[in-house]
Amino acid sequence: MPFDCSFLPRTTSALLACGYAALSLAAPIVPAFAHGFAGNRFFPATLATDDPFVADELSLPTVQVIRQPGNPPAKTFDLSTDIALRLTPNFGVEAGDGYQLQKSPGSRLRTGFDNVETGAKYQFFVSPEHETILSVGVDAEIGGTGRLSIGADRFSTVTPALFFGKGFGDLPDSVRALRPLALTGTAGVSFPTRASVRDEEEVERVPNNLEWGFALEYSLIYLQTQVNDVGLRAPFDRLIPLVEFAMETPLNRGRAPTTGTVNPGAIWSGKYFQVGVEAVIPVDAHTGHNVGVLAQLHFYLDDVFPQLFKQPLLANWP
Repeated sequence: MPFDCSFLPRTTSALLACGYAALSLAAPIVPAFAHGFAGNRFFPATLATDDPFVADELSLPTVQVIRQPGNPPAKTFDLSTDIALRLTPNFGVEAGDGYQLQKSPGSRLRTGFDNVETGAKYQFFVSPEHETILSVGVDAEIGGTGRLSIGADRFSTVTPALFFGKGFGDLPDSVRALRPLALTGTAGVSFPTRASVRDEEEVERVPNNLEWGFALEYSLIYLQTQVNDVGLRAPFDRLIPLVEFAMETPLNRGRAPTTGTVNPGAIWSGKYFQVGVEAVIPVDAHTGHNVGVLAQLHFYLDDVFPQLFKQPLLANWP
């Protein structure tokens, strides 16, 4: 039976809310089985920090709007995409790029592509009993592939990192209300190919950075299916509220302050895709003074195209 929106007022907000509810009702009750699972724990693909698992997935698009610090400050609209593919059940690769539009008061609009980013990840540990995933990987930003006028670097940066995910479904009955909690995160060190760059008669030192972040999640999916069915209905039974922390700490060459953002928001996960929206809140004045927004539409490729992505690309490699 189709979902009827005819009783609502013809306003944009009302029609969007109705469409979202209809989409939620059409989604199956169980999550997709090929993405970020450790036992009964489903880890969604987070927006601001990298995932601890290997999967076939596509983020299209990811949109961020924020006013960047500067004199004068520039309003930035960033539209990006990222694809990840499994080569084996535990090893995957990914690539992504973005397009920016920047506008400062009294200046013309600047546009251009960001630097291309590539990466590889190996998932080396999964504990279904303790809902734990561990992976190692490396990301590379390829310098000179983006437009310098929007801030793309001339040099490349390589960042090896550790990724983790831990669900708390193994907590005792006395604190069973905390079982839907999960923590994912990453920590790595960036290695730029240059120690300094010259920019408009000035020399800017380029440090190694500790790239670290984590996401604290409370899965209403897990609450409903594994702890206690509290009677939530669509779309709330598919929500995962979360707070992400995406941080960067310079380690040398001037030791500038730590910068980063705190991103509270929520992810709605269905069978074929998920939708996430977060606020982007700077942690200090060095990061910025204005709150932005981050939104993403993320597809589970092996569920959208099961015949094409049923197995990893090299599953039958001799």
